[in-house]
Amino acid sequence: MSANPVPSPAMVRKVVIASVLGNAFEWFDFAIYGLFAATIARLYFPADNPLASLMLTLATFGIGFAVRPLGGVLLGLYGDRVGRKKALSVTIVLMAVGTGMIGLLPTYAAIGVGAPILMVLARMIQGISAGGEFSGATTMLVEFAPAHRRGFFGSFQMCSQALAFSLGAAVAYLLTTKLSAAQLESWGWRLPFLFGILIGPVGWIIRSKVDESPEFLAYRRSAVSASETAARTPLRDLVRKYPREMISSTGICVVGTVSAYVFVFFLPIFAKQRLGIATADANLATFFGTAVILLVCPLAGYLSDRYGRKAVLLPGMLGYGVAAWFFFHHFIAAPSFQSLLLLQVGVSFFMSFIWAPVPIVLTEVFPVGVRSTGAALTYNLAVLLFGGLAPFVNTWLVKVTGSNAAPLYYVLFSLLIGVVSTLLLPQTDGGRVRAQAASQAP
Repeated sequence: MSANPVPSPAMVRKVVIASVLGNAFEWFDFAIYGLFAATIARLYFPADNPLASLMLTLATFGIGFAVRPLGGVLLGLYGDRVGRKKALSVTIVLMAVGTGMIGLLPTYAAIGVGAPILMVLARMIQGISAGGEFSGATTMLVEFAPAHRRGFFGSFQMCSQALAFSLGAAVAYLLTTKLSAAQLESWGWRLPFLFGILIGPVGWIIRSKVDESPEFLAYRRSAVSASETAARTPLRDLVRKYPREMISSTGICVVGTVSAYVFVFFLPIFAKQRLGIATADANLATFFGTAVILLVCPLAGYLSDRYGRKAVLLPGMLGYGVAAWFFFHHFIAAPSFQSLLLLQVGVSFFMSFIWAPVPIVLTEVFPVGVRSTGAALTYNLAVLLFGGLAPFVNTWLVKVTGSNAAPLYYVLFSLLIGVVSTLLLPQTDGGRVRAQAASQAP
C-alpha cells in the first residue's frame, strides 16, 4: 500500500472540531432523555405506582440502545463502503429528527396511548443514529491523527461525550433551579430537546467542510478492484478473521459503558428517588463529575500513546473499582450533596483512564477495510448488553434486594469483564509505530 497522504494541520484541526462538536451535539440529545426521565415518566408513562412509571421510562431509554447495534452495523458498513464523511452526515440528521420528535410530542393526557408509542419510535431513531456516531467519529479522528498521537486524538471522542453530559447536566440544573415545578413539567423540559433540532443543519454544515479520511482514500486506491472490495461484507470478515479482537474490545467497552450509564445516568435518578437528594444537587454533582472526565481524558490518551493502551487501562480499572467501592458506600451511608459530589468526582477521575483509550483500542485492532464496522459492532454490543438497560436493571436490583449497595455489584461485575478482556487484548503495532514516530520527530 502506498503511503497515505498527510493532511494539513489546518484540516486536522477542522476534523477534530467537526468530530468533537458534532459528536457532542449528538450525545447531548441522547443524554437529556435520561436527565429528564422522572418528568417524562409522569407525562408519557403514567401509572399508579411511581416506581413502575419510572421503570417504563427507563425501559424506553433502553430501547434506544436495543437498536444501536443495527444502526452501528448499517452505518458502519456505509462508512466502510462510501466513506467516513458521508456516514457522519447521515447520523447527525437522524439524531435531530429523533430529538425534535421528543420535544414536540404531545403527552399521554393529550393523545393517549399514541404518546408512549411515538416516544419509543423517537428513541429508536436516536438509537440508530447514536449507533453509527461513535464508530464514525472515532474512525475519522484516528485516521487523521499522526501515528504516534492516535491515542491522544482518539481521546477527544470521549471528551466530546463528557462535554455533552456536562452540558446536559448544566441545562438540567438551570431549568430545575430557575423554573417552578409546574413550569418545568408544562414546557421547561422540552427546551433542550427543541434546541437539539438545531444539530441537524449546524452539524451537517460543520462536517461538510472536512475532507474524507486520507487512510480510507488510500485503502480504496490501493485495492485491486475498489468497487468489488467495497461491496464485500466487512461483517463476515470480522466474524471469520478477527474473533479475538472483537471479544476483547467488546469486553473493554463493557466496563466503560457501565461506568457511564451507572454514574452519569442512573446515579442522579437513584440519588433523587431513593436517597432524597434534591434534583438540582444531583444534576450539579453530575456536572462536576463529567467535567473531570473532560479535563483528564486528553492526559490519559497522551499516556496511552507514551506507555501503551494496557498500561493505562489496567491501573485505571483497578483505581476505578477501589474508588467506586469506597465512595459509593460512603454516599449511601451518609447521603448528602457533599458525599455525592465526592463520589462523582472521585470515580470520574479514574473513569477517564478507562474512557480515553477505548476509541484507539477499538480502531487499532481492525484494518481499514473493516474498521468502521468493527468499532461500531463491538461498541454497540457492549452498550446494548450492559449500558442501555443499566438504569432499569439497577432500579430493579435495588427494589428486589432492598439494598442500596446493589448497583455496586453490577459495576464490579463489569470491571471483572474489563480486566480479563484487557489481558486478552491482542498486541498491535501501535507501540512500535509510536516509538518510531517519536524518534523521527524533530
